[in-house]
Order: sequence, then structure tokens, then C-alpha cells
Amino acid sequence: MAEHRLKPLCPLGGTSPARASIGPVTLTEVVDVALASVSARLGRTAEVAASAAAAGIPLPGPGRFEARAPFAAFWLSPDSWMVEAPFATHEDSRAALLPVFGDAASITEQTDAWVRIDVTGEGLPALFERLCNVDLATAPEGAATRTILEHMGVYVVKRGAAQVSVIGARSSAAALWHALDTAAHSVF
Repeated sequence: MAEHRLKPLCPLGGTSPARASIGPVTLTEVVDVALASVSARLGRTAEVAASAAAAGIPLPGPGRFEARAPFAAFWLSPDSWMVEAPFATHEDSRAALLPVFGDAASITEQTDAWVRIDVTGEGLPALFERLCNVDLATAPEGAATRTILEHMGVYVVKRGAAQVSVIGARSSAAALWHALDTAAHSVF
């Protein structure tokens, strides 16, 4: 009988999520969220919207994030969204969403492709003005945008006045953490 000693690793390579506090800011690697991209197929946007509404899945407009437990989503492009759900109940997020949308949408499992780092605390606008072109001071709660942070393409989601999620490619997890950590040390 084969014996397996495999242990899952977080995007940053640890066996538990990374966390660091720098002055008033805390960086937290988030690993308890499942992700799937949902894209309406040509001519089926209304059907996708109706199915999402019936299932309680938010599909926000351009530049927006919306949460409606157990789902949350942010806009990616016309007729495309990244849908989040608790990993414990939606580990295979594509399989969970397929019955909702059927063949009206293309659904792709995205959980292992991304790293999410939540940045919480006071002074986030000062931190992010050093990192990217997102003006957190004027961005409303629920703003979501794609931008460049140092050399990496990321999504920045303003979940609240004191909580921002930075979602980037898992292959760049260490570089993204380093950029956030270095900037926080220079600001605070």
C-alpha cells in the first residue's frame, strides 16, 4: 500500500498562511477562498444575469466588487467576473457554479492560479500611492480594478476603508509579498 506524505502549500510556500504587521498595517495571505471566472457566452448575458440573481451570486458592473454571502465577485471585463466563495464549501468552485449557469457561461476554476494578500489597517492610501496608480483615498468602498503593482499585473479590491485585497498571479506570490512588505516598511 502506497503511503503519501504530501502536504498542501500556500502560494507563498508555507504550510500555513503568511502574516506580517508593519506599523498600523497587516499583510495576510488569504487561502480560505475558492475562485472561478465566469464569462457569459455570446448573446447569453441576460440569461447569466438571471441565473446569478436566482442563486444569490452578485455580478457587479465595471470597476466594482460586491459581496452577498456566501459569494462575492468583482468585474473582470464585459460579461466576465471573478467569483469568490468559501474554500471549505466550494473547493471545486467550477463544479459548484456549473449547475447555476449551465452552458450559458464559460466557467474556469481559478483558485490555484492566484494569490490573495489582504492589506488591512490605517493609512492604506499612503501605502498604495507608492505601489500603483489606484487612488484609494477617493475610490469608493467596493471599487475593484486591474493595475500594475511594480512589474506585476494585479487586481486591487477595496473591501472597506481599512481593507484592500491584492490578487496576483500565484507564480509571482513571493515578489508581490516582497513589494507590499517593502513599501509598508518605507511608509510606516
